[in-house]
Amino acid sequence: MRERMRAFLADVRPLQTPDFRRLWVANIVTVIGAQLTVVAVPAQIYSLTGSSAMVGLTGLFGLVPLIVFGLWGGALADHFDRRSLLIVTTFGLILTSGLFWLQAEAGLGNVWLLLIVYAVQQACFAVNQPTRTAVLPALIPLDQLPAANSLNMTVMSAGAIAGPLVGGALIPVFGFPLLYLIDTICLLATLWAVIKLPKLPVLERKGTPGLRSVLGGLRYLLGHPILLTSFLVDGIAMVFGMPRALFPQIAHESFGGPPAGGLAFALLFAAMPAGAVLGGVLSGWVSRVDRQGLAVIWSVIGWGVAVVVTGVAVWFAPSLPTAMLTVAVAALAFGGAADMASAAFRQSMLLTAADDAVRGRLQGVFIVVVAGGPRIADVLHGWAAEGIGTAATTTLGGVLVIVGVVIAAVAIPAFVRYRISEEVGRADS
Repeated sequence: MRERMRAFLADVRPLQTPDFRRLWVANIVTVIGAQLTVVAVPAQIYSLTGSSAMVGLTGLFGLVPLIVFGLWGGALADHFDRRSLLIVTTFGLILTSGLFWLQAEAGLGNVWLLLIVYAVQQACFAVNQPTRTAVLPALIPLDQLPAANSLNMTVMSAGAIAGPLVGGALIPVFGFPLLYLIDTICLLATLWAVIKLPKLPVLERKGTPGLRSVLGGLRYLLGHPILLTSFLVDGIAMVFGMPRALFPQIAHESFGGPPAGGLAFALLFAAMPAGAVLGGVLSGWVSRVDRQGLAVIWSVIGWGVAVVVTGVAVWFAPSLPTAMLTVAVAALAFGGAADMASAAFRQSMLLTAADDAVRGRLQGVFIVVVAGGPRIADVLHGWAAEGIGTAATTTLGGVLVIVGVVIAAVAIPAFVRYRISEEVGRADS
């Protein structure tokens, strides 16, 4: 029985590598502060404007730098020493978090200034994240990549629980400046971890990190339909099935919370990462899944079902607010677990099947889809909710996720048949 339980618990072999362990431990600290900012920015905008459409603008202001600097940042990661790039971009994240704190402490109340600082922060993030992921194959064995990705997802999700819960509690009491200040201080842990890394030059550097390099990475992606499909199905899930821009309005209007912060607000934001943490703790099975394409399809369908149930709960919330809040939180938690599995499989497929010379650029595309998709969703959901309401917007989004991913699976059967054992075998040979 003990052996069976161990088989379901997270695979911690990557933590035996000191460099990976330092990055992972630093993330435990950093991600909590980062999630405080993720909560604080939409909450501050909603408190200033009272509009979900304005909250949705964070998606637009985050999307443009994510696309531009995500793609270009991937090219940089395929040209320069990746450790140096991590140091520079981490300094940029610290600076922008400090600016968030400064504008809140000064009480400027300027939504456009807030959005501009947010856009600059997303530019730094868009270069930092592809680089951080691209270094993993240089730090740990290829067969440990699914476990490493699950561990990283678990830490990110754990911070995403603590951030909303702490933020929801602190905003009404201390206001926004404290949250931004905590984020600024926590980022110092990541700076320490990346400084401790060895030099990480690209093994097969080609060309210069300009437009031609970016286009070369996109051509490589277009020539690999399995990788391309992994981006497609995640884009479907994130664009249509991420109603987070509606959480401030849902918490306030459907579940009776205050206009800024509050328990319902915190629970809605924390539910998905809570499910992802539980999924990460019980992720020992992830490393044993061979048909990862099929696993991604089922994970995204599970995500869509969770969003549909959430929308139905919001619909019936006026008559049964406490019970429906419980249903919504449980559904979002299930969706978070499904998303964790999907992300671990897709990231492993990407790192295993791609050449080292293009890993940075493909990680740039990955961050554009993974982080850019929800920002498109912020805009679409925010505007749609103005016309048809939050319940209908959320429910319809979940339905579109299920329909879209089923169509993708039928149209591209090679993705469903993908086996990671074949890729590892080719890499070893």
